Amino acid sequence: MAFRLRLIIAILVAKAIMWLVRLLGRGKGSSLPGMVALKICPGILGCLARQASRGVVMVTGTNGKTTTNNMIARVVREAGYRVVVNAEGANLITGVTTAFLKAASLSGRVDCDYALLEVDEASFPRVTRQVYPNIVVITNFFRDQLDRYGELDKTISLIREALVQLPGTGLVLNADDPLVAPLATSTGKEAFYYGLGEHHQVASFSAAAREGRFCPHCGRELFYAYYHYSQLGNYRCPGCGFSRPLADVEGTEVSQGDHRITCRLRSPAGSHELVIPVPGLYNLYNGLAAFSAGLSLGVEPGVIIGALAGYTPATGRMERFLYRDKPVLLNLVKNPTGFNEGLGALLSLPGPVDVLIAINDNDADGRDISWLWDVDFEVLEEHHHRLNSLVCTGQRGAEMAVRLKYAGVPLDKVVVENMHRAVEHVLNGSGNTAYLLATYTALWPLERILSGYAKRESRVESLPSVS
Repeated sequence: MAFRLRLIIAILVAKAIMWLVRLLGRGKGSSLPGMVALKICPGILGCLARQASRGVVMVTGTNGKTTTNNMIARVVREAGYRVVVNAEGANLITGVTTAFLKAASLSGRVDCDYALLEVDEASFPRVTRQVYPNIVVITNFFRDQLDRYGELDKTISLIREALVQLPGTGLVLNADDPLVAPLATSTGKEAFYYGLGEHHQVASFSAAAREGRFCPHCGRELFYAYYHYSQLGNYRCPGCGFSRPLADVEGTEVSQGDHRITCRLRSPAGSHELVIPVPGLYNLYNGLAAFSAGLSLGVEPGVIIGALAGYTPATGRMERFLYRDKPVLLNLVKNPTGFNEGLGALLSLPGPVDVLIAINDNDADGRDISWLWDVDFEVLEEHHHRLNSLVCTGQRGAEMAVRLKYAGVPLDKVVVENMHRAVEHVLNGSGNTAYLLATYTALWPLERILSGYAKRESRVESLPSVS
């Protein structure tokens, strides 16, 4: 009775906070309700999550969690199921709890088929102590916010140890990442692998920061037949024989253009053309992960393909706007590998481009911004003729400008402005496109300012709760 009483009080208080946050216009209310509810009733998350009648899918890893999880949610909804999903990317235990609270009735009932949860790597053990996932999708592992996560080995170890405690959980793993692929053998779990085959954009050399340079089993340096980006590619160890596993779902014949990326897909369900209406090779990986998760849940491949072709990105994930016929793209960046891929997408745009880079150093961004020196900004020197201006803003905008200076970018193209003036600068620049890159806490204020000037081209992926 005591637990039941705490549960109802926690839900009432959380829903009151959600209402108040909306009334005051103070953010999305995607974490605070869960934080307070967990204080009142520590077991509330497990109680609510157990009501997902067909099970729970979790997505974790460094990059692509929000996009992959929202893609899976779209697939599952198209298949006719009701879902609970933390679609806004609030992926700590407080955000996961809030997602269930939004779906819960005042009596604590959650009427859904699947819970689809993006979970922060460091929070994964804490969340899985309350929520049992039937399937865990792991996207990739890259160095990220060292002051918060610590070294990458520690992050991988946390997830591996948590997985071992989950009997019966199946894995969907990125075969191309030598840091992800071994989790099947090291945890003794069944795995369904996805990856990319060789295509015309692969490279024989990767100068970017690579975390998976050495074999996770014997420590010998890995040999690569080719790279997709960073440590993702076709690898093998000359010492112990560890190698890229055969992918159950594999993309080939990759093609990019017109704000989308496509490939030919081979899977146990046959051959299909996969269209992801968001540019970037990393988004193709997200689509492959979502396709694999959909197949694992028994969704028909035609339904999955159709759902992914209609996907619209969440806020800041290559989100598209239009300002006086000028295309505007807003993209989140948070670590060297993601930033490098963001720069790759920038250089694929028809020039000239007006660029805004917003860097904050709050706790959610990581207080240490030294990671900016691991980003390959030097590519902007080589292609500076395609860039009309580079406007730096945010709490560490000045340091960003210094980084561009040492990367060799012509200083007459670099400007430091406050956020409002920075947005006005790139929107009214003479470039064909405006491209905005922002860290976590800079993203939301930047999106609010941008929304005041530019029209969002497509509805942001927003999945209704089941309540």
